[in-house]
Amino acid sequence: MKMKMKMRMKMLSLVVAAFLGGVLSGAATERPNIIVMLCDDLGHGDLSCYGHEIIKTPNLDGLASGGLRFTDCYAASTVCSPSRAGLFTGRNPNRAGIYDWIGGGPVHLRREETTLPALLQKAGYATMLSGKWHLNGRFNQPDLQPTPGDHGFDYWFATSNNAGPNHHNPQNFVRNGKKVGKIEGYSSSIVVQEALGWIDGRKEKKKPFAVFLTFHEPHQPIASPPDLIKQYKPFETIPGQADYWANVAQVDRAVGELLKGLEDRKVRDNTLLVFTSDNGPEEWMRYPGVWNSHGTPGAVDGVPFRGWKLDVFEGGIRVCGIVNWPAEIKQGRVVSVPICATDLLPTLCEVAEAKVPANLHLDGTSIMPLICGGDSLTRSAPLFWFYYNARGYANFALRDGDYMLLARRTGPQYRAGTPYTPDRFPGIGETTVRSAELYNLRTDPMEVVNLAKKEPDRLKAMQVQLEEQLKDIQKTAPSWRKDNEEK
Repeated sequence: MKMKMKMRMKMLSLVVAAFLGGVLSGAATERPNIIVMLCDDLGHGDLSCYGHEIIKTPNLDGLASGGLRFTDCYAASTVCSPSRAGLFTGRNPNRAGIYDWIGGGPVHLRREETTLPALLQKAGYATMLSGKWHLNGRFNQPDLQPTPGDHGFDYWFATSNNAGPNHHNPQNFVRNGKKVGKIEGYSSSIVVQEALGWIDGRKEKKKPFAVFLTFHEPHQPIASPPDLIKQYKPFETIPGQADYWANVAQVDRAVGELLKGLEDRKVRDNTLLVFTSDNGPEEWMRYPGVWNSHGTPGAVDGVPFRGWKLDVFEGGIRVCGIVNWPAEIKQGRVVSVPICATDLLPTLCEVAEAKVPANLHLDGTSIMPLICGGDSLTRSAPLFWFYYNARGYANFALRDGDYMLLARRTGPQYRAGTPYTPDRFPGIGETTVRSAELYNLRTDPMEVVNLAKKEPDRLKAMQVQLEEQLKDIQKTAPSWRKDNEEK
């Protein structure tokens, strides 16, 4: 309650200052700087603060112990492009027509979408993207599709998808529309150093800044520092494990570089940091002869989660979630209230005093009550996921309290990992729900005991909630096939 009152008083003082002297014209330095860190394919259990017994992540552990560590944090999707669309828009990614990972072609985050960086930019923040974008089928072709700069980034340093040819000495970065060429070093450190350089060189230094660090690690193809690989080799039981563990440790090393940079610049105290992942770890064979099952989906009390990336089971969508803000969060806490990446837009807009359009339909909700010390959160609708191309049983997931409803869609199931094409995935409008299962995640995190017959009333009620959300999304979700036919 004290923290909540303090936040309200701070906001009130800013409003009064703005009224008296126009302080909030775009340079309100009392508002926090914001840094969002997003990993690629990092499992819920891949950090030592989330229970990994081998990987050492002291910098991230420190952020968790000094801030909030969320046990029930979710990605917006179980695969990269939709997950990023959900994070940037605060909406279910299907509303934006980002139904699967983008492999090329017409699919992109449309110009008319309202994004978090654009709202922060409008509120007077200097904004920057460094890392993976993956929201364009035709990356860096501004005449055909919007660039990161069109979605609210003053400065962007990005790759279309993965770092190429791998995380070491990448050659495919583009800086504000211009190809950079080969850069020496490891991708996570490169994107951090680019961000620190931008913080130093930005023109309007009185503005607070918002940086989005979208790490490529630990997505394949992996390349890790030899000293870290050597550190983990003694524990390796399957070829490739040490490389993967070292890759996660390299992300932690880059986070350490970021924290030191913020401290050196004397901005650490009033910088709000968020660390999470775009989906669960990858299991299937992406490259010939390379079976990437070294990531850890996570567990509760030793009971592992079901599924991986490309599943809407817990292992595919539950991820690590850390929030650290020294100026406001004085004591570390572990929070079990479910949150989602779609919550970032309303949360950070509240912190930044950025106005969200009244007619914008958000699926996320502000988690400021939790940041301010509360232990509950009120949502207008349960958390909801839909993925056409899911593996296993389910395409739909809906979480309400401790319960998770899993459901299958009508029509054929597609091979997991196949990229989105307009002909194969015309849009969410042709989708209906076929069958459903019910699980209590507090007592059954593995999602093994189907309670559908035991709790038919709850099953029916959650099915209604799921179908209502699906129908609402179907009203406006675009059909890329229709768009192509019209062109």
